[in-house]
Amino acid sequence: MSATIKDVAKAAGVSVATVSRVLNGSANVSEAASEAVNRAIKDLHYSPNFLGRNLRKRETNVILVIQPASVHSLYAEIIAGMQEGALNYGYDIISATSYGLEEIEKRQMKMLFNRTVDGAVLLGTQYDAKTINKLAENYDIALCCEGIEGANVLTVTVNDEQASYDATTALIEKGHNKIALISTNSLAMSSIYRKKGYLKALKDHGIPVRNEYIYEGTYDSENGEIAMKKFMSLENKPTAVFAISDLLAAVAMKTAVSMGIQIGSELSVMGFDNIALSEMLIPSLSTVAQPCKKMGIFTIEKLISNISSSAKDNKHYNMRHNVILRQSTGD
Repeated sequence: MSATIKDVAKAAGVSVATVSRVLNGSANVSEAASEAVNRAIKDLHYSPNFLGRNLRKRETNVILVIQPASVHSLYAEIIAGMQEGALNYGYDIISATSYGLEEIEKRQMKMLFNRTVDGAVLLGTQYDAKTINKLAENYDIALCCEGIEGANVLTVTVNDEQASYDATTALIEKGHNKIALISTNSLAMSSIYRKKGYLKALKDHGIPVRNEYIYEGTYDSENGEIAMKKFMSLENKPTAVFAISDLLAAVAMKTAVSMGIQIGSELSVMGFDNIALSEMLIPSLSTVAQPCKKMGIFTIEKLISNISSSAKDNKHYNMRHNVILRQSTGD
């Protein structure tokens, strides 16, 4: 007859709970107790049934992370932070890409609904607040990088409005009063609040809003080219451009260079996200940095705490951003 966990506990002279902690890799076990348990496991040829145990407890120690795109290094840095944070708690991360499509996201979320994973982090979602709140009644869910207005779930972002305000103000303090915006027509909260921050900065500094200085398309990089060509065709051209993503800013800057415009002197360009590409560009791109790794670690730690607790933390946390000035703004 196969040995049981009780047999191991008896042979090691410890409690069943201590054996369980050793099997789970918990740090809250003395070295002597751990050695005794491992010796008993070896002597009794005990083989724990992790699958059966997890199914009974409805735990897998796995968290699903769904990203809306796979080519954005911002997400890669956040997920790397999540993996680091998860390892500290004995959890693993499974990442999936929805490509911003509702049917794919719903299919991937079945891993959560079927209890194949213990929780899910959404780095942008097609779900609305009502649906998210309903799902959160039965499942552990967190939003990271992109919040949803009215969602009563754990959310970790930067303050997009304040970050955009600070980026626009940095351009104003460099003497610019003709600042264009490359934004999107997306309903994503980050897009909406980054535009609000830009408009507020202009208002607070007494600079009139020029509709011809605002371009709204999609996050697809070619919109950076379209926007820049539009701005440079104006009789009264802007002297600075703020784009709500680094990819849009990078393509806009490349387009301006191809038109013979000197970046940093004739035209300043500011992005948002501080992806790895922004520092490698020539000229390097000024931008708003999000603390990606810290956001990932913090989100996972809070979500794991929610998974193991009946008292859920459904707060919206704003991580600190930083405006980085580089060559594209003459620095």
